[in-house]
Amino acid sequence: MKSLLILAGALLTLGQSAPAFAAKTFVYCSEASPSSFNPQLATDGPSFNASAYPIYNRLVEFERGGTKIVPGLAEKWDISKDGKTFTFNLRKNVQFHTTASFKPTRPFNADDVLFSFNRMMKKDHPFNKVSGGTYEYFESMDMAKLIKSIDKVDDSTVRFTLNEPNAPFLANMAMAFASILSAEYGDQMMKAKTPEKMDIDPVGTGPFLFKSYRKDSEIRFEANPNYFEGKSNLDRLVFAITKDPTVRIQKLKRGECNFVAEPPPADLKALKSDAKISVVEQDGLNVGYMAFNVEKAPFDKVDVRRAVNHALNRAAYLDAIYLGNASIAKNAIPPSMWSYNEKVEDYKYDPAKAKELLAKAGFPNGFEASLYFIPVSRPYNPNGKKMAEMMQADLAKVGIKVNLTTYEWATYLQKARAGEHQMILVGWTGDNGDPDNFLNILLSCDAAKNGSNYARWCDKNYEKIIDQAKTITDQKKRTALYQEAQKVFKSEAPWVTLAHAKVFRAMDKKVEGFKMSPFGSDQFYGVDLK
Repeated sequence: MKSLLILAGALLTLGQSAPAFAAKTFVYCSEASPSSFNPQLATDGPSFNASAYPIYNRLVEFERGGTKIVPGLAEKWDISKDGKTFTFNLRKNVQFHTTASFKPTRPFNADDVLFSFNRMMKKDHPFNKVSGGTYEYFESMDMAKLIKSIDKVDDSTVRFTLNEPNAPFLANMAMAFASILSAEYGDQMMKAKTPEKMDIDPVGTGPFLFKSYRKDSEIRFEANPNYFEGKSNLDRLVFAITKDPTVRIQKLKRGECNFVAEPPPADLKALKSDAKISVVEQDGLNVGYMAFNVEKAPFDKVDVRRAVNHALNRAAYLDAIYLGNASIAKNAIPPSMWSYNEKVEDYKYDPAKAKELLAKAGFPNGFEASLYFIPVSRPYNPNGKKMAEMMQADLAKVGIKVNLTTYEWATYLQKARAGEHQMILVGWTGDNGDPDNFLNILLSCDAAKNGSNYARWCDKNYEKIIDQAKTITDQKKRTALYQEAQKVFKSEAPWVTLAHAKVFRAMDKKVEGFKMSPFGSDQFYGVDLK
């Protein structure tokens, strides 16, 4: 009997340590730990993949694998003729998750919508400062100024009234930051004097329930049996956090994970020829760039920024790092996005011109500066360290001595928001298909104050153009304005635009139903295993 118990225990342990072989356990080899489990507080893909999509829903959603806006927690909505009032009719009988920390006593309703948005919008809200109180998307888009009021018409109806028309507003409401949290859970955690637990032990309405997290190791989810769109095909979802891209590929080949984020470009040919593995790809709605902190000398001088642009051999980076799976970026938005300005003149690789501009700026012998390089592989930059080393070598040729620095991913983002860098490698994948999502969130004056404008660049002429573009619904007129904004951006050079990269995902051939998101997220509701 004792031997049978030991055998049973061994089998149980084996099942737990090798979840890839469980019939409906899906293992995702992800590239980084989340910085938060509350998407209101995050800006990075690993956090959204681990929170916004498995755990939460939004009032409206993007169609899986597309850009079309479809019903989410709101089953329908009306927009007033003046474009200022959005009335959302909410689904009834949607249940929040029951977890070890929380058991809801009522379905989702309008109170949860008000709680979620007022937390970000109202400085006196009891949750506003919880977990740091930095709502980068909300603040970068200046949503507090845009939204005049949010009113509960009844339990199933919410009305947003804007101060002015805003063309991207509905698409913005489908973004991760607009996820809906439980007001009842918030009240319970506040009464228990543990409000921050809401952001580390999350409760949503989404297809998967959060079960556990071991930092830099794994995240475990289980299918939500009461999900309003139907229970997931997958019983369990495991994120195996694997920072080294080579190790991710090894795990995929050994059957230890079903799906790999950011496969290294050097491995793509071999993966495509492997009979057990599928590789999918698409042009990424992204941009990789290096931002100058224009608040720090010498990058407050535009001639210095232009000089660095001329000093960097970006074509060589594309060959060495992306292996041809990217194009040189000249604008802050990718070429596939409407309003892209093809006529903008890019900075050519010209070290002699760089030296000339440095001398003009008062630095004939160059200077010393630091460059932060990204510590994880991202779709817009698969190897930040290698890119930084190549940039370091190029800048040395024009007299600029560069010291390289990096940090763990969450710390890296925190330091970037705080403006501690002089130069920093970062990037962006679009959230909603609108140019505002790049040109406003990454480069506006509000974003410079609140973090996602890592250049901390605030140009009043540029600001006037993008502010006007937001209030117009005529796409032709918006295009003309955004094209003008791109010219200002290029001339003032707050960034070195580096690359627009193709996006790849690798998975075992048992995986069915995965659809690549144009916004770079990995979502597993709708996925099955043969």
